[in-house]
Amino acid sequence: MASPQGKTAAVVAYITIIGSLIAISMNSEPKHEFARFHTRQAFGIHLIFHGLGLFFSTIQADQARALFYLLFFGIWLYALTIVLQNKKTELPLLGGYFQKWFTFIP
Repeated sequence: MASPQGKTAAVVAYITIIGSLIAISMNSEPKHEFARFHTRQAFGIHLIFHGLGLFFSTIQADQARALFYLLFFGIWLYALTIVLQNKKTELPLLGGYFQKWFTFIP
């Protein structure tokens, strides 16, 4: 079970990319494995969202843009639900990569 401080940092991480940066500093001392895991997942979600968001902002396909936002919201809601259930479940497809790529997150 996650400690209250670790769970708080994990939840904050999913609230915008700024929340991820705040969660990194919240988890600096003491370090909580639960918060580290979810901060990496959230940071990855936010980076993918902003990267793809830049792409979708350049095209004139409203249905594609709407589908993108719905998909992002669904992934975000799924991840937030996992945190609230005190689980450490990687996101499908990219979750394992997020854990490898963002090892700089303490």
